[in-house]
Amino acid sequence: MTHHGRGLRRLTKNPALVSQLKKDWRRAQISAAEHAMLTYAEKLTLTPGAMAKMDVMALRVAGFSDTAILDINQVTGYFAYVNRLADGLGVPLEAFWEDVVEEDDV
Repeated sequence: MTHHGRGLRRLTKNPALVSQLKKDWRRAQISAAEHAMLTYAEKLTLTPGAMAKMDVMALRVAGFSDTAILDINQVTGYFAYVNRLADGLGVPLEAFWEDVVEEDDV
């Protein structure tokens, strides 16, 4: 979240929402569909082996199409993959991102 907070702030034009999401996304003022999406993404990230049909069904009930569910799944998986590559190789954060992190903490 730290690395993407600036982009999310620019996209939503809502710094209060970004702050809420950084603090605790479960308590943020988001729609039921957004909550379902983040619940799915968190579970897929933290416990991928525990994923079940009901997790996909919860997204359908929240109004997501099969295409949107695939997008959510692929984006979540991609970020998990890239972050694990970087962490596993000890890739340091570029100086540019350190400046962004400082700005996001303000």
